[in-house]
This record gives sequence, C-alpha cells and structure tokens, in this order.
Amino acid sequence: MENLLIEVKNLEKTYLDGETQTRALSGVSFNIKEGEFVAVMGPSGSGKSTLLHILGFLDDYTKGTYYFDGKDASKYSQQEIARVRNKKMGFIFQAFNLLPRTTVLENVKLPLLYSGTKEFLWNKTAEEAIGQVGLSHRINHETSQLSGGEKQRVAIARALVNEPPVIFADEPTGNLDSKSGSQVMEIIEKLNNEGHTIILITHETYTAEYAQRIIKLKDGLIESDDQVTQRRRNALNSFNK
Repeated sequence: MENLLIEVKNLEKTYLDGETQTRALSGVSFNIKEGEFVAVMGPSGSGKSTLLHILGFLDDYTKGTYYFDGKDASKYSQQEIARVRNKKMGFIFQAFNLLPRTTVLENVKLPLLYSGTKEFLWNKTAEEAIGQVGLSHRINHETSQLSGGEKQRVAIARALVNEPPVIFADEPTGNLDSKSGSQVMEIIEKLNNEGHTIILITHETYTAEYAQRIIKLKDGLIESDDQVTQRRRNALNSFNK
C-alpha cells in the first residue's frame, strides 16, 4: 500500500492587512500519496500559490490540519522544518530564483551547504544533478548567459541535488516559450517516473495534463479533484513529439 505523504483537512488561510481580512483558502481537504504527480490549477487569486507555500512550510495556515510524512505540521520545530525543507523538499519557481553572476555549478551546489553532505562530495553531487537535466555542457557558464529554458533546468537541478522525495513546482513554465516549457515538463515527468512526488502549481491546461491528477481551486475552495485519464496523457505525449 502506498504511503500518504500529505494529508490536509479543512485547511484555511486568512491574511490580515490592518483591519482588512482576505481569505485565501476557505477549507480545503485532500491527500497526496508518495509517488503521485498532482497538478493544482486555478485562476489568479484562487489560492493555489498560498496552498503550495503552506505545503512547503514557507507559510503558516490559519485553521485546519496538515500532516506531512505522518506528522502534524504544527508540531514541527523550526529546526525540523529547516531540515525537512532541505532534505525532503525541492522547490522550482517561475522566476528561477538563481544567483546572478555565478555559475551553473555554484547555483546547484547551494543547497548542499546546509545539507550535511561532506564538502568533498559537493561538486560530484551537483555535477550529477546537472547531468540529469542535460546541462553538463553549460556547467561553468554564468546563469546570465543562459536561455530561460536553461535557467529553469538549472533550478530543477538545484531542487534535485539533495534527492528530495517531494518536488514543489510553482508555475515552472510560466516564463518560457512552449518548446522550452514542454522540455521542462518532460524532465519533471521523468522525475516522477523515477519515484519523486510532484506537486505542480499551474494555470495552463497542457502543463497540468502531464500530471496523474488535477485539483482545481476556485475562490479558496476545491472545485474538482480528478484523475487525468491515460487517454489524455497519451494524446498529450503524441502532440508533443
């Protein structure tokens, strides 16, 4: 039986700005098993990025419960959260969030500084992650010399370098043309096939259909939670070839 990685029940998030309250999540409930590829879709303001930030321990929730890896998220100490985010979670963002004026290798090595990995292994470990995204030939280039698609592949390698079981991808194709976007999604799909749990935030249907399951949010609520049929996945793959 597959293990539950994420369990969310009646999750709410309210932002306070002075006396103004804005409710971003209004009580969402779902589970994600280890090894699943789940896309979270919705229009701007639907709560999808807020949800990702909560699941990735980047933000707190207001009400409800969130269990990660069998443990109540509210019971994690700050030290445990830092360790979970470094060792068990990888993050890919729309804006890449790469260090400027530094090489591909230096960017990918960054999470290793805080990981407990022995320093003499840093270069080898980073080089392997860079190889996984097909950028070994760009390893000593500065990130400013790369295309958008290459920058996102560097971000994927950085997310991978500690071999986290779960990868959060927040609009990873949002700044890319369709060809580069498809290449990035194929890498993410391959990571899922290798056993990583993928949680993808997107507003693009073609991107979401790489997933096995699509959760649609609207006004902070789950509008639908459906499996992506194999027929749709096959049609997508044939379209992209």
